Amino acid sequence: MKCPSCGHEDSKVVDSRVTDAGTAIRRRRECPKCEFRFTTFERSQTANLMVEKKGGIFEPYDREKLEKGILTACGKRPVSIEKIRECLSELEERWGRDKVVSSKKIGEDVIEMLREIDEVAFIRFASVYKQFKDMETFKAELSKFFNTKQ
Repeated sequence: MKCPSCGHEDSKVVDSRVTDAGTAIRRRRECPKCEFRFTTFERSQTANLMVEKKGGIFEPYDREKLEKGILTACGKRPVSIEKIRECLSELEERWGRDKVVSSKKIGEDVIEMLREIDEVAFIRFASVYKQFKDMETFKAELSKFFNTKQ
């Protein structure tokens, strides 16, 4: 693996651990040239999972893109990245049973996941995903959430 600091073509693994509920391996690496340490993750690829977008367009599933959106929603919240990755791996297992998953299904599943993890992150993600047109729509969606929790 190429060193992200100096670009040296080689690195050695100093530590390996199973992570994300057994769905990934975290490797701690060190560059023999500059001694820079970095972490890599090895996980099985969600083989050929395609996402059907709203307009009927298909694109390959991109975990990093989805994880980035979730992490943005969880910004400055007491939510561990390990918990997010674990839950995301569980969702991917469900979606991976089919060759195609709709973006609507992904969005709804992530909203439900965040609802259980952190209310603020849930509201942030839902507000972007559902593209509320005005404050009244936003309030109506929030009232649904708080009424179902009681």
